[in-house]
Amino acid sequence: MASLKELKDRIGSVKSTQKITKAKQMVAAAKLRRAQAAAEAGRPYAERLSAVMASLAGKVSGDSAPKLLAGTGSDKRNLLVVVNTDKGLCGGLNSNIVKAAKLKARELLADGKEIEFYLVGKKGRAPLKRDFESKIGKHFDTSTVKTPGFEEADAIAAELIDMFENGKFDVAHLIYPTFKSALVQEPTVNQLIPVPSPEAIDDSDAVVEYEPGEEEILEELLPRYVKTQLFGSLLEREASEQGASMTAMDNATRNAGELIKDLNIEYNRRRQAAITTELIEIIAGAEAL
Repeated sequence: MASLKELKDRIGSVKSTQKITKAKQMVAAAKLRRAQAAAEAGRPYAERLSAVMASLAGKVSGDSAPKLLAGTGSDKRNLLVVVNTDKGLCGGLNSNIVKAAKLKARELLADGKEIEFYLVGKKGRAPLKRDFESKIGKHFDTSTVKTPGFEEADAIAAELIDMFENGKFDVAHLIYPTFKSALVQEPTVNQLIPVPSPEAIDDSDAVVEYEPGEEEILEELLPRYVKTQLFGSLLEREASEQGASMTAMDNATRNAGELIKDLNIEYNRRRQAAITTELIEIIAGAEAL
């Protein structure tokens, strides 16, 4: 049974923790506004670029199609690009991304495909290494940058495209969190390389002439498309991290408040019992005299 001093020390400790979680919640809330605005601002450009790609890809086929669009002709070797955060204390965000990555990996292995992981961010490395130690390949460290941006996306894209051109993999899948709200961040799995063929092509009667030709424009746009997708995933990761962190710290602050309340009740109960015991002993001593 804990003594009064131990209870008092524990109450003080929980109050200190509550102050920390409250401060982290406020910081995450401030960062979330900027991160959410950046993620939402980046989506229209990515969507418009996809529409332009769809229009161009529909006019290019066969041997004239760039390798980033046509692929290698095989889907045997698969690279899973997993985008996790660098920091913890953000609820189940990272575990959900890792779960989606493991599910995709097992699906590919069940189909007889080969897999390898390319990891962005620190928090996904340990859990993936436990189950797929021999499948962990390269990783990109974003922990040295305060807010990863287009420069980091450009570096990742350049490395992935180089690996693809050198025949290191046939298909790359991008796994990252999509920010919906502070309460909801959904793991998303998209094919990154080769650039997936458009599902819908503009069939309007308008005649569009491209200068230079479609192939030359695609040669320029396809790497930019890969960079844009990676940049978008980093923006979504940042917004998801701050939203999940704010929610987790809010829950932690509330739980700390409940624990402090329970500990105070227990402390007062013990203190009242101690006072009552002392009074009984004093009265018993006085009667003995």
